[in-house]
Formats: sequence, structure tokens, C-alpha cells
Amino acid sequence: MGWPYKKLVRPLLFAQDAERAHDFTLKILARASRGKFACDAIGIFFSAQELPVELFGLKFPNPIGLAAGMDKFAVAVPIWEKLGFGFCELGGVAWHAQPGNPQPRMFRAVADKAIVNRMGFNNPGAEALAEKLAEWRKFGLWPNHPVGINLGKSKTTPLEKAAGDYANSFRVLRPHFDFFVVNVSSPNTPNLRQLQDKTALDNILAAIQQMNQKIRMESVAGKSTLGTTSIAADYGLRTTDFIPILVKVAPDLSFEALDEILELASSRQIAGIVATNTTIERPQTNNSMLQKIYSETGGLSGKPLRARSTEIIRHIYKQTKGKLPIIGVGGIFNADDAWEKITAGASLVQIYTSLVFEGPGITKEIVAGLIQRLEMAGMKNLQQAVGLSLQN
Repeated sequence: MGWPYKKLVRPLLFAQDAERAHDFTLKILARASRGKFACDAIGIFFSAQELPVELFGLKFPNPIGLAAGMDKFAVAVPIWEKLGFGFCELGGVAWHAQPGNPQPRMFRAVADKAIVNRMGFNNPGAEALAEKLAEWRKFGLWPNHPVGINLGKSKTTPLEKAAGDYANSFRVLRPHFDFFVVNVSSPNTPNLRQLQDKTALDNILAAIQQMNQKIRMESVAGKSTLGTTSIAADYGLRTTDFIPILVKVAPDLSFEALDEILELASSRQIAGIVATNTTIERPQTNNSMLQKIYSETGGLSGKPLRARSTEIIRHIYKQTKGKLPIIGVGGIFNADDAWEKITAGASLVQIYTSLVFEGPGITKEIVAGLIQRLEMAGMKNLQQAVGLSLQN
């Protein structure tokens, strides 16, 4: 599918505004998601080989996940599994619905295979998203791979009330997801990155974990004062489990600031780190077209982010001695890029921008490439490769 996509489909999509092309693609995928026949047909072409990973008490069919930002409104939940992903992260979503920043707000840097966006957490709100998720479950279309959600702060919520914002979203969405990612690192919500400060993040994690524990205990006791237990019962979901909470960090943080976040891992039961979000830094270029794109405000994703995100992963792995799981994201376009992240310390990886540039066959290709590298190294499973480059 790589050649037909790049030569036939991508030129048509790239002739449109980036966000319009994104919305058009999601509409097609959303339509396909509603039909089991269409989903299964897509799976025949794009399903990846098995390369199982167990992490957070969850079983991932392969280590390649869909990063947050692609399916913010959960309109195509069933299709990501059929496109070969071992897991997906929906959202980001906030407690309050919001339209995001004014358009245009997404820009392609084609020559560098990068995207600049300042979407601003456009989302339907946590309660509306929960209703959408319930529909997928009602019609028996929920995927078999783990599904996570990216939680952000509503733009209208003051920083000092951010903890309640995150906790409310967690409360209504908890029955539907296998893991949660606390996003305090998007550059597109004013002052959001201030929540990466150790004290502010500690307050957020405390509020979420208190809610996590309260729901769990109520479920054990057979109560449902928060409404979560009854929702879970409708779909056979487990509420007695302690849901994994991860934190997504910015690539622009200093190592000292990262270390402060890592200090919360034990006290606030952080299950893992997602490294990294988009960057506000820009690569140097003499290309006038790229300079124009890079002058736009927003977060940069894609190939230029690869080296820095790997550097962050390597630092986290070293500081935690490999004991805190990492999901690596940033600039992964092929199996070599994924292998670099894994051997630097990532147990799982995610893609977004490369899906836009390389097309729907990329997950299958990356998984096949990873299997080949494991065989060449004489390894039996992917866990043996995690952090390998730091062990030599």
C-alpha cells in the first residue's frame, strides 16, 4: 500500500488544507468502522503480525500504538486495530467541550516530514465522549487491543482548579479505558505546561488516584454513588482494577525538570511515562517554504523530533534503572526508528505523523521490521531489546 498511497492518495489529500484532509480521512474511517464487513476487509490488508508485549497488566498484540490527536472524538475506534495497531490512545479530551483555536491551525512541513499544529484541545467534552464510547460497546464493535485516553485541561479552567478538571474527566471515562495518559505538556493550551511543575502535577495525580481508589472501593462494596459502577455493569467492565495512570512529558523539559516528575512515580503510583509530546523548538533550514511553516505557532511533530524524543527516553530509562515503563513517541517512520526508541528504553511506541506521510501500511511494515531485528539478534521477545543500547 506504500507506493499507491504516496503516488495516488497522498497527493489528493495534501492538495487540501491539512485539517480538512484529516477530517475527510476520519470520516471515511468512521464510516468503515460501523460495518463489520468493511472493518474485516481492511484487516485482511493491514493487520500486523503478532509481536506481543505485556505491560501495565495489559496484553498488547504488538508494540505499535496510535498516538493521541488522531481520533479525538472517538469516531473510528474499531478501525485502528484493523490497521495493525497494537493499541490506540484516543483524545485528548477535557472536562468541558471546546472548539479549540481558530483555523487554520495545522500545517505540513512536507520536505521535513513534519507537522505543526495548534489545535488547542478541540474536543467534545468527557461526558459526550463517554456516550460515544458506550455506543461502540453497545453495537459490539469495541476493539480487542488495549485502548487508552489522553486527558487534558479545559481552557476555561483556571490552573488552580486543574486537578478537579482532570479528576472529573477520569471519573466519567474510567469504565471505558484500559489506561489513562495525563497530558500536561501540550503547547497549545495557554499555561498548560506550567502543570508539569512538580507541585502542580502532584495535585493532579493525587486527585485522579483518589478518584481511582474511590471508584474501586465502591465497586468492591457494591455501591455506585459516582455512577461508574452501574455503567461498567452494563458492559461487563471491571471497576475493581486499579487503572494505570501515565504522564505525557514535553521534549522541551530540562533533565532536571524531568527528574522532578520522576520523583512522583512512586508516591503517586505513576504507571509509566509517554515521551514525548510535540516540541516548540524548530529545526534550522534555508528552505523558504519550511521557514514559513516553522514560523507558525504550535507544536512540531514528525522526523525533526526523533532525536530529542529518543534522548528523553534514554534519560528516563537511565534515571529509573528501567523500572518505569516508557511509551516512546516522536519521529518514528520505520522499523529503524522504532528499534532506536525501544533499545533506548521504550517498551511500546506510538505513531501519528508518519501515518499521514507514509500511509496505512506503516504499522504492518514496522512490526515486520522489528520481528526481523529480533531474529537477527537471537532474541525471543521484544522485552529483551528494551534499553539494549544502554547495556553495551
